[in-house]
Amino acid sequence: MTEGISVAVQDIVIDRSIAKSLTHQITDNLRDAILNGHLKEGSRLPSWLDMATQLGVARGTVKAAYETLADEALVFSAGAAGTRVAKPRSRQAGAAPVRIKRPLEGFERGFDLSPLPFQMGVPAQDAFPAKLWSRVRMRVVREEASAPGGPPDPRGHPMLRTQIASYLSIARGIRCHPDQIIVTSGYRNGLSVALMTLQCHGRKGWVEDPGYPLARMALQLAGMCAVAVPVDGDGLDVGAGISMAADAAVAIVTPGQHAPTGVAMSAARRRQLLDWAVREDAWIIEDDYLSELQLSGRARNALAADDDRGRVIHLGTFSKTLSPTLGLGFVVAPMELAERFGEVAGCLNPASNSTTQLALAEFLADGHYLRHLRHMKTLYRERSHALHCDLGPAFGSDAMAGLAVLTRLPTGTDDVALCRLALEAGINPAPLSPWYTREAGRHAGLLLGITNLNRARLQPACEALKSLIANEIGPIPKRPH
Repeated sequence: MTEGISVAVQDIVIDRSIAKSLTHQITDNLRDAILNGHLKEGSRLPSWLDMATQLGVARGTVKAAYETLADEALVFSAGAAGTRVAKPRSRQAGAAPVRIKRPLEGFERGFDLSPLPFQMGVPAQDAFPAKLWSRVRMRVVREEASAPGGPPDPRGHPMLRTQIASYLSIARGIRCHPDQIIVTSGYRNGLSVALMTLQCHGRKGWVEDPGYPLARMALQLAGMCAVAVPVDGDGLDVGAGISMAADAAVAIVTPGQHAPTGVAMSAARRRQLLDWAVREDAWIIEDDYLSELQLSGRARNALAADDDRGRVIHLGTFSKTLSPTLGLGFVVAPMELAERFGEVAGCLNPASNSTTQLALAEFLADGHYLRHLRHMKTLYRERSHALHCDLGPAFGSDAMAGLAVLTRLPTGTDDVALCRLALEAGINPAPLSPWYTREAGRHAGLLLGITNLNRARLQPACEALKSLIANEIGPIPKRPH
């Protein structure tokens, strides 16, 4: 083995505690060694078996890493002479290396990764009814194999839209026709369809402050001016919104459970918001992101249920109640806009995943979904209580914010940097400060998702968090729940 090979193998660090696969870790290590010149052109890499033995991994893991590097033209097979480092690709003098940032790089830690403790926005992975779902889906696959092969309805399969309408009537108080429902791939896709349908380019849109950062970004990408309207204990301050931008075309709100504080919009504020929309011929986009998953008391009816004048566009998703891998959500269009939503779906955004749509339709029709929600509410209450107990009163958690515990940090704390350090410790709390638009009233804090804190993960995750907090900022002042 050459010196270069030995150094390269020694420099490869395998960390089995992180979400990144062993293949990706080996690939990244070797790629870095090649690009920074530690492995020179023509250097021979160890055989799959030798590398696997030295690293303590399966031979197929190394093989997959080598194949990835070969696809990138960084190594090549020299037959009996083994796998060797390829000639560096020439670049024009002064040309910078190409790097295309992945989407939402400052917001998401990555995609297709297993959720870490405290991660928000992902339901409990260990509570998904996998066997039941597999049976339902396999039955649908068999039935669909002999179904007619005509073009599918771009709004979504009629069976699923009918079942969603029935569910919304029971659980969210919304009375709607199935043809008012557009099946989407989730909340963000639903928001995209709504903004395409409304065509409000150049106009203003209200967003909550604090509020979901991607809603603010979505308005900006749609060519609109996002107006940050403050939120208090009664939800969106509609009076403040009117004084700031009465002529706004859209308001994006989370009235059932505000994200990230968890407060519900009061009845008076709901009426005020609906009256504003009618008076200004504006539209309200309701993000019903947690649907029925309210852990204390009965979930409030959706805002769309109170809307008898057709101004609310209701967005729902199954990503946070079942699984984001299903890739299914829905829009409930006001009757006045239903046909236009259908045309936008037909021309620009037809519903996909027909097999998954039919499986979900059966899952809803047989009552499995409502039973699943009841089970999840019980499970999440238990995990929330366990988290509070394990953190202890000295930690100073403020309140439940939907399916997360909100902990405010001392003024001046860089919560974004703190969360980057948390990732290195194998936990993934979310920083609070990016949810604010205006500097006035901005708070530093952590949002600790409870959904994936099973018994095995809870104590190590809490110890890692408390150690990080103690090392970086010291004790957190205790606050009342």
